[in-house]
Amino acid sequence: MLLVAALGLAACSSGTATAGPGSTTAGSGGGTGDGAVETLTIYSGRNENLVGPILEELGRVTGAEVEVRYAESSELAAQLLEEGEATDADLFFSQDAGALGALANAGRFEVLPADVLERVAPSFRDAAGRWVATSARARVLAFDPAHAPEVAGFTGIDQILDERFRGKIGYAPTNASFHSFVTALRVHRGEDGAREWLERFAALDPQAYGNNNAVLDAVNAGQVSVGLINHYYWYERVAEQGADAVAARIRFLDSDDPGALVNVAGVGVLAGTDAPDAAVAAVAHLLSDGVQQYFADETAEYPVVDGVTTALHDLAPLGEGLAIDLNQLESLAQTLALLDEVGLT
Repeated sequence: MLLVAALGLAACSSGTATAGPGSTTAGSGGGTGDGAVETLTIYSGRNENLVGPILEELGRVTGAEVEVRYAESSELAAQLLEEGEATDADLFFSQDAGALGALANAGRFEVLPADVLERVAPSFRDAAGRWVATSARARVLAFDPAHAPEVAGFTGIDQILDERFRGKIGYAPTNASFHSFVTALRVHRGEDGAREWLERFAALDPQAYGNNNAVLDAVNAGQVSVGLINHYYWYERVAEQGADAVAARIRFLDSDDPGALVNVAGVGVLAGTDAPDAAVAAVAHLLSDGVQQYFADETAEYPVVDGVTTALHDLAPLGEGLAIDLNQLESLAQTLALLDEVGLT
């Protein structure tokens, strides 16, 4: 059982598109009534190596010329907020719910059509219908069964706050997924509760690594006993090397625990877009069975459309759990300030 969130909120603007730095052009199709080819501009916080093939399909699917700008989700969200109604973007494809929440809470998204929203369960879409998840990922504990077999029975994140794990916990302090976990901790337990947890965590001398893969490497090599990561890093490693070659195991915590946060990648149509039909068609394509299958197979992420599964990864089922409005994950500045206060940056 995992922490699945109830999602929720709001709306921006757009215009005709010119590709900025980091942009690519992908395909074209039909045109507008006057014979001009419509342009669909996408700001993508998802990595080009991962989603490039999918976004290239959108020219055929939408009949528009597709232009994509790639950057970090938080960077693109900040740019869209700055650009306001002058933006050329029509669609925002985010790696993280926090960036979607920043735009939603600023009133930057159009409400999506009901037939698009109904492709996914309510737990994977904004409560007001202004953005929708395209895939999901869960926080888990990676652990070394030779040195910390008890982690296989853990149900909550508080259980790692034990003296026996001093110097033996790995985490990635600069990683966005760790920041999202801490933000969820703040939303769930309040500022004082989150600070208390983080102070106890910091007192155990956790080992800092550059990213989730490095944390998993450290657990796998026995350098640390427990690591805080996203689920798909382990599944990808097993798919690449085989289960027998991966010493580390993972533990999904109970669904009512913030250590089991399920975050999402998602997409929203910017208010005032000049290509509303193409933008909505693009969102629908990202929720198609084929694209959902791609995410499930290629990245071991959780599909958000019922009936799509993967035979390549033995994914643990997602369960209903504590409702958190993922739009609240936008409060990154407060999270970073708290992490700096407790010495975990």
